[in-house]
This record gives sequence, structure tokens and C-alpha cells, in this order.
Amino acid sequence: MQHPDDQLFSPTVGDDVAFGPRYMGLAPAEVDRRVRQALQAVGMTGYEQRPPHRLSLGQRKRVALATVLAMQPSVLALDEPSAGLDPRARRELSTLLRTLPQTMLVATHDLALVTEVCPRVIVIATVA
Repeated sequence: MQHPDDQLFSPTVGDDVAFGPRYMGLAPAEVDRRVRQALQAVGMTGYEQRPPHRLSLGQRKRVALATVLAMQPSVLALDEPSAGLDPRARRELSTLLRTLPQTMLVATHDLALVTEVCPRVIVIATVA
């Protein structure tokens, strides 16, 4: 999620979110259901026909997360999810992440986000 543009490559948000389930071999009706469900989970319902490159960074990060959620993983690995976000988008992301049922592995320098989102934390520090 640090660089959502590396993950979003389709002409529309809906196509990006459908990519994983489609190539998992799921039936079209199931792909559509997962796209709707994933976009709803990240607060991006109604953006299906929008080009991802026209969205704000916070919106692109949420769409990138939806692309993963559409595949229904049990674990999410997030790399610097709050990087580059303004305070409002960061709060929205924190609220969103707290609602997700998946186990999360989060690599970040944003310790405030960690305390808001993660019930258990391992801090790795290097000492020179």
C-alpha cells in the first residue's frame, strides 16, 4: 500500500478489484459480488467506473486494499500503509483497518497508527 500505483494498472477501479478473483477462475457473478463487497468494505462503492489514476492517494490506497480483500485473504501484509497521507486520510485509513477481520502484519514507522490499529506489536529497532 505504500505505493498503490504499483498495484493499480487497469482502466477502471472495478477492473482492478476484479483482477484477482477473475484470475482465480471464479464465476463472473462471484467476481461481481466480491468486487461490490470489497469496495463497500473500503468505502469506495460507486467508484467502479472511475480511472484509478484520477483518485486521491488515500482513495488509491483504499482501492489497492480492496483488490486484496476481493481475494478473501486470512492475512494482510501492509507496507507503510499511512505513508504520504494527510491527517484526515490517515484517520480514515486507521478507522478502516480496525474494522477488518483479517490478521495484519504491518511494517511501518507510524507508531501512532500501530497503537490505533494493532492489538499486539513487535518493535524492531536497530542500534548503531
